[in-house]
Amino acid sequence: MADSRLRLRFWGVRGSTPTPQVENLTFGGNTSCVEIRTADDHSIILDAGSGIRNLGQTLLKEAAGNPINIKLFLTHFHWDHIQGIPFFIPLFEARNRVSFFSGSSGLPLREAIEGQMAKPYFPINLDQVAAARDFHQIADGDGFGIAGVTVRPFPLHHPQGASGYRIESDGAVIVYATDYEPGDARLDDVLLENADGADILICDAQYTPETYEAHRGWGHGTWENAVHVAKKARVKKLLLFHHDPTHDDDMILHIVGRAKKCFPNTEAAWEGFTATL
Repeated sequence: MADSRLRLRFWGVRGSTPTPQVENLTFGGNTSCVEIRTADDHSIILDAGSGIRNLGQTLLKEAAGNPINIKLFLTHFHWDHIQGIPFFIPLFEARNRVSFFSGSSGLPLREAIEGQMAKPYFPINLDQVAAARDFHQIADGDGFGIAGVTVRPFPLHHPQGASGYRIESDGAVIVYATDYEPGDARLDDVLLENADGADILICDAQYTPETYEAHRGWGHGTWENAVHVAKKARVKKLLLFHHDPTHDDDMILHIVGRAKKCFPNTEAAWEGFTATL
């Protein structure tokens, strides 16, 4: 019988800006990048923060000179979710193909990606890289199939718009819901609907309940809200994500301890964390 498992790995877990400091080494300082490998070793990438640089090097090493066909899904175009694209080495090799995907909210996908590498922000334009590229914006609720895996975007409450993703394969479900702020009743319900019954919920938890009020409207939530979603959606495991740049390892451990009292199967995502479903 064929192996139908999904393999999840975190390459960047930080929000807002990289934090390469010694007090952050346990959880990591790279910004958002999550990889899901399919049973036949296709790589599905969620977001392209600074963590995608190390992922790109790993993919090239594993490929050993063979072509790589990469599917990269972006939640939105804020800097901490795209800043690694110019340093994603597979883009610079002609045998590779990188397919960019986004939900339907925000700027046109190709315009946003090309604008990031335009003068005077980067010395090489996107149309100068060697790899083949294509761009796809998926309507909310529609699914994109990849090697037996369905990736389905849904809208999140975030300034200038953002998408979450529900990833399904043979009954296994991973939900990626970073960069959202509770408080929009319609979109809160959309998140609950898409997180329903998930094996793993990766959820924005940038702030604590004590610091949230000072950041209201910035587009992020708290560990307390992540727990609320996990409980109400009946998810099996909650992974707190998009850690605030001011939160060192000790602070994140403290947050996890508080969250576990409310939802025991909670962890804070860290660089190198892996799970198989």
